[in-house]
Amino acid sequence: MQQKPLTITFLQSLKDIDAAKWDACAGDTNPFVSYAFLSALERSGSVGDQTGWVPYHMVIQADNMPDGTGSEILACMPLYVKNHSYGEYVFDHGWADAYERAGGRYYPKLQCSIPFTPATGPRLLVNANALPDQKTLLRAALLDGLQKITDKLGCSSAHMTFMPDEETAAAETCGFLVRHDQQFHWQNDGYGSFEDFLAVLSSRKRKQIRKERRIVAGSDIDVRIVTGKDIKERYWDDFFRFYIDTGARKWGQPYLTRSFFSEIGQSMADKIALVLCERDGRNIAGALNFIGAETLFGRQWGCDEDHPCLHFEACYYQAIDFAIKTGLQTVEAGAQGTHKLARGYVPVQTNSAHYIADPAFRDAVARFLEQERKGVAAEIDYLSERTPFKKQ
Repeated sequence: MQQKPLTITFLQSLKDIDAAKWDACAGDTNPFVSYAFLSALERSGSVGDQTGWVPYHMVIQADNMPDGTGSEILACMPLYVKNHSYGEYVFDHGWADAYERAGGRYYPKLQCSIPFTPATGPRLLVNANALPDQKTLLRAALLDGLQKITDKLGCSSAHMTFMPDEETAAAETCGFLVRHDQQFHWQNDGYGSFEDFLAVLSSRKRKQIRKERRIVAGSDIDVRIVTGKDIKERYWDDFFRFYIDTGARKWGQPYLTRSFFSEIGQSMADKIALVLCERDGRNIAGALNFIGAETLFGRQWGCDEDHPCLHFEACYYQAIDFAIKTGLQTVEAGAQGTHKLARGYVPVQTNSAHYIADPAFRDAVARFLEQERKGVAAEIDYLSERTPFKKQ
């Protein structure tokens, strides 16, 4: 890849770029930055004007390659114009309230993230053919482009959420403010079986998990995982029913449309592990997982019947068992939930990076983040001392 002057363009839909060219930058390690996943959100109407997630994806190419659909893409970024702060899982409602009480206008803002998906993954997508020094330059160009388009559009801020450490460091070098939070992830320590995992837990926690699994196993519920071509369209009817019920009880307005699940079922079934819980010939609960190169990402869960311990079995223990059997290193179980700690999921730090256009507001946010990072670090230390693993 030769060094050439760069041109930055912004796309209001992924249909304006070739899938293979986007994926040449997105890679194949994280399913959520893939063309298949992001375009499914758009085609299904899960993102767009009607939901307040307006696509504005950034694309970098060489000056002599002006056509985004017919030329090599050097780098890109999933980007959205937002008129609210919902569906992000890194909460800035307090920032918006403070800025607007001071006379500012917080919305619209720019959001570099995967809608409705609190999973760590790349945000600065660089062509796999780029050399290491070129990747550094292209990441810097994406970050600079994000700052400039924020100012040009008159947005208050730009936010990149659930970023890997390397990209977070690059953003901080370019003047972004870094924010920390924490999630619970399960780590595969070379276990050969679920029993191997249980063996490293304290006796009390090991007995608790075995008891919870026995309750489900001794019921009339059959729990299984389906992937690839074994995922039938009727399963998505069932799962959408669960998803709607859970969404309505938790936050009032489910984000994903029914057609989204058909879209991913057609385009990326081999990246999906769908847990189904069947009773009397009818699916009564389910959990949706996405398969990365090293990580199983737990996303949605739902049910239309309540049964003891079924949530733990479908969302946590089935995911651990699947990861062990397939050699995956990590299970990310989504946002929040200290109850995951007792089930072998340990606290880990998550990262986001923020560009605040107003200098005075930026200084205030920077002071807040300095204190918040200390609090997050202290909480992670506290929880890390209380994992269910045997003390050395």
